[in-house]
Amino acid sequence: MQLWIGVHLSHVSLDMLCPNWRTEAAVILDRDQVRICSPAAARAGVQVGMRSGGVNTLCPHATIAQHDAHADARAVSDIALALLQYTPEVALADDDTLLLDVSASLSLFGGIRPLFRKVQVTLDALAFANCISMAPTATGAWLLATCQSSRKRRILRLSKLARQLDRLPCAALPAARPYLDWLKGIGGSTLGSLRALPRAGLQRRTHKSLLQALDAAYGQAPELLEWVVPPPEFAGRIELMERLEYAEAVLFVARRLIEQLCGWLSAHRRAVSRVVLTLEHERGRHARPPTELELALGAPTWEPGHLLRLLKERLHNLELAAPIIAVALHAADTETMAPAPKDLFPEPGGSPSDRERVLELLVARLGRENVLHPSPVADYRPEVANCWVPIDKKPAAIPCLHGAERPFWLLATPIPLPLKNHRPFYGSPLRIVRGPERIEDGWWNGLAVRDYFVAQAQDGSRYWLYQERGTHSGWFLHGLFA
Repeated sequence: MQLWIGVHLSHVSLDMLCPNWRTEAAVILDRDQVRICSPAAARAGVQVGMRSGGVNTLCPHATIAQHDAHADARAVSDIALALLQYTPEVALADDDTLLLDVSASLSLFGGIRPLFRKVQVTLDALAFANCISMAPTATGAWLLATCQSSRKRRILRLSKLARQLDRLPCAALPAARPYLDWLKGIGGSTLGSLRALPRAGLQRRTHKSLLQALDAAYGQAPELLEWVVPPPEFAGRIELMERLEYAEAVLFVARRLIEQLCGWLSAHRRAVSRVVLTLEHERGRHARPPTELELALGAPTWEPGHLLRLLKERLHNLELAAPIIAVALHAADTETMAPAPKDLFPEPGGSPSDRERVLELLVARLGRENVLHPSPVADYRPEVANCWVPIDKKPAAIPCLHGAERPFWLLATPIPLPLKNHRPFYGSPLRIVRGPERIEDGWWNGLAVRDYFVAQAQDGSRYWLYQERGTHSGWFLHGLFA
């Protein structure tokens, strides 16, 4: 089944100028004339086509900016990049509209309704005003998304789409707009009445492109679109209209960049294992170096929700040294996306990816330097061999000693133990159950000549003790068994 999603970005310029334009007065000018205005400005009397002097008179507190076609196009391209995580076939259409061929994505995202909701959630996260539709044809989805008079915006069958399109005005179809006066004169006010006209006469009096657009909308002609091609490298950056002074406010801006990053990763079939978020501060005379937040992932991912959770934990403990004027995101380490698992049954007690996500959450909360794993050094002395490195650093491949018994917890400084009834004492008299194991190493930087024993207390706890050979220094506690 062929299925398309249409996304109409109705107020791109206003979204970039003033995110609160739904409640505040904002105006976009083009050649000193109003191109688009917010509802609050319209209630004050501002109209499309009005001069800037009239805007200042009617709404002096309005936020005013000049229309930037390049900035609008860049914003639409960024949104298209984010939507690539749902389908590799995304096309740019007229009137700031995107068309997504999701025919092959339905089973991957659980069906029509879940996919539709996921696309809507992504668009809401990007914080751009939008109108989303679904139809069996690309032109039909475009018409449903852009036409305000459309009643239903999610249609799955061609027969229902034809009935809905027949009610739309001819002005909704761009190819018919040059001939609206002539069509109005002969009573052709809707697309249904336009289709009822003789095709040969209609083509002579208009153009064949009008018939082609009609046939494409109703599924009677093929549609040729130019797909969005993602850049070879991802470089996301957002200049802020206002300075941010709280770290939590960065999450709203960073979410846009993360959605774009995940779309880029999906398009290139890659996953990210390390992300760097750069918070830029004041430039010029009062310049401050940027603040960098590094997210090290235990397992590569391409899911925006996972990256957002980790970033939220990092921002929760961040204290800003200066206000933020721009936010940039860089995918430091990427790799080829791992294929989906083919196992019939999941692993009991959670999968390896679940463990990695727990570790990532701990790193985000506690810091990279506080979440460690062992990386032993090739040395017989326990205090030298016992080395710990951050969880995202690969441990050294050192073979274990066969038959050697080592404690779960090694003390940083051995504890001297007193003797009671000729036995070492630690809470209770300790009984030697295994040993000795002789360790002699380090003649070049601190010779260690020791005999190690495994001792057991009255409650069953086991300890790792040693004596310095050739001396009368007594017993020392060096480790505790689990």
